[in-house]
Amino acid sequence: MRRYLLLTALSLSLPVAAQKAPQKPLLILISIDGLKPEAILQADAHHLRVPNLRAMVHDGAYAEGVTGVLPTLTYPSHTTILTGVAPRKHGIYSNTTFDPYNKNAQGWYWYAEDIHVPTLWDAAHAAGIRTANVYWPVSVGAQIDDNLAQLWRAGTADDLKLQRAVSTKNLITQLEIAAKVPGFPNTAAMDAAPGHYPGSEDETVADDEVRAKYAVELLHLHHPRFMTVYFTGLDTQQHKTGPFSPEADAVLERIDALVGQLRSAAESEDPHHAYICVISDHGFAPVQHDVNLYKAFLDAHLITLNPTTHAIDTWRATLWPMGGSAAVILHDPTDTATKTEVDTLLAKLASDPANGIDRILPQSEVLRDGGLPTAESIVSMSPGYELGYQFSGPLVTPGTNGGMHGYPPDRPEMRSTFLLTGPTTPANLAVCQIDMRAIAPTLAHLMNAPLPTADLPPLTLK
Repeated sequence: MRRYLLLTALSLSLPVAAQKAPQKPLLILISIDGLKPEAILQADAHHLRVPNLRAMVHDGAYAEGVTGVLPTLTYPSHTTILTGVAPRKHGIYSNTTFDPYNKNAQGWYWYAEDIHVPTLWDAAHAAGIRTANVYWPVSVGAQIDDNLAQLWRAGTADDLKLQRAVSTKNLITQLEIAAKVPGFPNTAAMDAAPGHYPGSEDETVADDEVRAKYAVELLHLHHPRFMTVYFTGLDTQQHKTGPFSPEADAVLERIDALVGQLRSAAESEDPHHAYICVISDHGFAPVQHDVNLYKAFLDAHLITLNPTTHAIDTWRATLWPMGGSAAVILHDPTDTATKTEVDTLLAKLASDPANGIDRILPQSEVLRDGGLPTAESIVSMSPGYELGYQFSGPLVTPGTNGGMHGYPPDRPEMRSTFLLTGPTTPANLAVCQIDMRAIAPTLAHLMNAPLPTADLPPLTLK
């Protein structure tokens, strides 16, 4: 009898003791590079057909705009979105690394080891959450379970081999098989086949459509609970033809379909725990003119050129390009004479509106706004102007792009996007204008994956 009572007591206690831990939510973070919030919130005014993005506004929370970071460029912004801190803290100061002699062959900040603080990938890993990534910036070597890292180099077919080498071993090949790519398993045929994973710097909407297919396959095969997915085609097109051009609008409508595919796949994977967050890194402004500040620095003997290569040979002060702005870097930060020369030159140039300079941000303002700590100043261009690269000819020349970003984040044209749907997110909830640094702690809170290094608390979504 005593044994029977003991067994009965144990059997009654088993359902409580054997209870499963609470189900981790499934969170898909999608970036649409260069997506302006008015493209969704004022879609009718722009004659845009974006039903999936508009459905996210109806079904969940959305920001009327997101104030980004200094500079409003892809790599610093995406790192802020993952860390909750400004570039001054996270260490990704621009898209390209500072390389005045071009020895790094226009290398970008591809490598996660350059990030100085924990990311959402790190927080998820620490919380026991399986992670995945499709082409998110600054992802080479990141702590991600299934990583399709972003990297390119020569612009040749060998770049796909490079992507396979820096991504999770055999992952691209496995997904090629799952996606039934024509030509597999012959590597040469596969690299040339329609639907193969894009190599090189392939960043058109057609490449987004392939990456979306791989993201869906990855979700179904490996079942991550936190996945980052990056779409580039809108940014690529807006640089060519400007924001809200017919060509850019057509690209966004195709990307809208990809958002619908990923949302459907996530909600099918886990109908009761799936969150979808769509963000962008910056807005966009139309451009008509280039401002060739390199020419001005050359004329002022702040830089000299190699007579054979015509590249920079020596410099006392030079520029770190940032699209709609440029950081001024002193070779010797203690060189007060050169600093005075630079300040005088820039003040003179800015005094003439025809030169296209909006304002000069001194180092104190750059630091206050979380920007590059080594900048002596940042030159911000006026609307319609971007940094040019010519060493000869006029200071101001016709623009080489149709659209640009990289201007200070307080410019309304630079506002970016935040949308969130999920089981606990109220429908049609506007959260007004938010700080980009609030996105990471908000998503960390949803995943129950602490990110104490973030600057701001999570958004209140109720």
